[in-house]
Amino acid sequence: MRTTGLFVLTALAEILGCYLPWLVLRQGRPMWLLLPAAAALALFAWLLTLHPTAAGRTYAAYGGVYVVVALGWLWLVDGVQPSRWDALGAAIVLAGMAVIMLAPRG
Repeated sequence: MRTTGLFVLTALAEILGCYLPWLVLRQGRPMWLLLPAAAALALFAWLLTLHPTAAGRTYAAYGGVYVVVALGWLWLVDGVQPSRWDALGAAIVLAGMAVIMLAPRG
């Protein structure tokens, strides 16, 4: 559970770090938004170091959680309700994440 929460926080930091420059470049928002964007991306990189497994495995499993969090962002921030295909894709990547993270190691 702790790892999942850490994955969600990591994904939020990454999405925020990319969303703010998108607002600046695509919607003409103020340039100062690039400062919190840079801080969010630095937080994202630091959060990745806190994960308990090898970096490559962490990045692979993180991708599944990122997809789900990004779809949540789509719904809550962009106001676009994910489709059933989005939900199916999210379920598939979460299953992949579970296989990667919960597989026995020996």
